Amino acid sequence: MFAVPKRIARTAVALLISATLIVQPAMAQRSISFIRDTEIEHILRDYATPIFNAAGVVPEAVTIGLVRADSLNAFVAGGQNMFFHTGFLMDTTLPELIGVTAHETGHIAGGHLARSSDAMSDAATIATIFTLLGLAAALGAGRSDIGMGVLGGGQEAAMRTFFAFTRAQEGSADAAATVYLEKNGWSSEGLLAMMQKLAGQELLPENRQVEFVRTHPLTQNRIQAIRYFVETQSKNNGKRFPEDFYDKHERMVAKLMGFLRPDQALRHYDAKDNALPARYGRAIALYQKGRTSEALNLTDGLIAQEKNNAYFYELKGQILFEDGRPADAVIPYRESVRLDPESGLLRASLGHALLEVGDDRFLDEAIGHLNAAARQEPGSALVWRLLSSAYSRADRQPQLAYARAEEALARGDIRAAKFHADRAERLLPAGSPEWIRAQDIRVMVESRAGMTN
Repeated sequence: MFAVPKRIARTAVALLISATLIVQPAMAQRSISFIRDTEIEHILRDYATPIFNAAGVVPEAVTIGLVRADSLNAFVAGGQNMFFHTGFLMDTTLPELIGVTAHETGHIAGGHLARSSDAMSDAATIATIFTLLGLAAALGAGRSDIGMGVLGGGQEAAMRTFFAFTRAQEGSADAAATVYLEKNGWSSEGLLAMMQKLAGQELLPENRQVEFVRTHPLTQNRIQAIRYFVETQSKNNGKRFPEDFYDKHERMVAKLMGFLRPDQALRHYDAKDNALPARYGRAIALYQKGRTSEALNLTDGLIAQEKNNAYFYELKGQILFEDGRPADAVIPYRESVRLDPESGLLRASLGHALLEVGDDRFLDEAIGHLNAAARQEPGSALVWRLLSSAYSRADRQPQLAYARAEEALARGDIRAAKFHADRAERLLPAGSPEWIRAQDIRVMVESRAGMTN
């Protein structure tokens, strides 16, 4: 399902091995999985962009990603990277989600993570942070599950310690959030409702506290300050958010529930419920339960209703592809890319399907889409692996060496990255973009690993 900044995709090369995140055994308590989905990433960015603008934060500089976990939590990491737990997205209202998004933006705008350098003194915590910052490589290495991939690993205890903000920072982020919301003509009632929902959590033993409270100390003073603003200063109480926000939220919840809680989705979205989000969630849940024909029938109905919805075509392509019908999947995947040509994830899915057809007449088309995907998702090991397969079948040895160098780099295998980069330098035309990039890879891995020629 979800994204990590290209600019930090290489920062954890030394910590990523064979497409898995390194875990310190003494610290690891449970894995952390990250998922990708173009549609949900777009929805969250639609919600967040007006808030970023109000905060003076460049929207394009912030990465928004998702953690696959049922817990209520959201956090920022590495300065300008915002993550939401899938449980949080499914179990909160739209006003609560937007309120917490504004709160997390307050942490970014306030530079709170940058001021927490003392918390990074522990070596295990440093490893956790840099592993997290290497998510782009990990995310791209997964299989086609909820969009594009799932990969796990991490050191929960150390990460929780680092990301725990001080009470002063929490109060500052709350105050900033109310300002950002007010600037947009939006109410802070959702933020207050979320904090009231979590009230009393600090009285519980830590192992029973909601995740958000563990990393964001909650006090009655904070709740009272937000309530005071809502009751005495806000001019936007009772106002609705843009109408399309509500529809997007319903679709997002339905999609997440269909993929992650299919049994619950089938109960929640009754077959008699003809609302579009209900049919969307039900189609996905049926697909997850192996009821392919029913899922395809519902998906075709969704497409008939919204012929220009790239994500309905993506869903149909994914169902067909995972049902072992790549040639049939190519058709809806092509349409999804036509409708959303800037999505690297959709391009990668189409390229993958074209390769799986097994007809070399599709090689050039597959290579074109996969190269476009690589430009959008340069840290994706999966994309580079698929490109390597395409170049191998096309017997394009210089490009194959280059793609393998990029794939190895994304996986964190720096020795293999150097080997393939050296070979690419020898085979590619001097001065070509790939030749220059191969040189960059070689220099990068040599400097990281202390290698010499």
